[in-house]
Amino acid sequence: MKKNLVRLAERPAPIRLGCFILTLLLLWLPLAAPIYFLVHDSNLESILTLVLLYGVFIFLLRLWGKYVYQQPKILRHYGLKFTRQNGVDLLRGLAIGIINILILFGVESLLGWLVWQQPKVFLLKVIIEGLLVGLGVGFAEELLFRGWLLNELQRDYSPRVALWTDAIAFATLHFIKPLEAIIHTLPQFPALVLLGLTQVWGKRWRRGRLGLPIGLHGGLVGGYYIINVGELVKYSGEVPDWVTGVNNNPLQGVMGVLLMSVLALGIRGRTVKS
Repeated sequence: MKKNLVRLAERPAPIRLGCFILTLLLLWLPLAAPIYFLVHDSNLESILTLVLLYGVFIFLLRLWGKYVYQQPKILRHYGLKFTRQNGVDLLRGLAIGIINILILFGVESLLGWLVWQQPKVFLLKVIIEGLLVGLGVGFAEELLFRGWLLNELQRDYSPRVALWTDAIAFATLHFIKPLEAIIHTLPQFPALVLLGLTQVWGKRWRRGRLGLPIGLHGGLVGGYYIINVGELVKYSGEVPDWVTGVNNNPLQGVMGVLLMSVLALGIRGRTVKS
């Protein structure tokens, strides 16, 4: 059995990825099935199954590293290091993400496309929620895409091929949903590809550490959460929603794509210099 697992490390990346995903599903489904039958609140059901999925994912990563690659500390290899440097990187990424969200809405406000308004809820609560949600999403998605997936791709392919494959996979997997919902949210695909590229460049800039990608992802998600849930802005309707964002989602508008393009170029420039 151990010899077969060691041989798996020598197989092409698509086979390794397929084996990992199949094993993940086989471990997760028996645990998730009771939740679908016993929990009738769809939001709670979604939260519980996702938390369970990522718990199984991290458990499987440890086994994968130990038995397939003989790397018992595979999470450190992916860039998940609990060091001062990684902590500073995380805070830097968080600041970059939040500041860029504020810049986007600030520019749209100056152009008269939206107006700021008083929050209708307790803002401190929303800020704390936004930061927790943002960092939670950032941790989960960056460990998956810029940790495990990018590492598997880089074992077989050139840095450029791994970069683009990772970014496109990141964007594509956000569309595992009903066809109607896919069509409805399709305009955000370019911005998600740009975010995927930015995150890979960010990890390379910080010498393989995941702190900055996690923080940046968390800052973007958290910043938007605070403004959206806090109802801090109201669009004036001066321009079509495809400019500011379909369904008030900045990633589904020209301005969001422009923001992500500038951010991507800035991070890529840092990577080249380092």
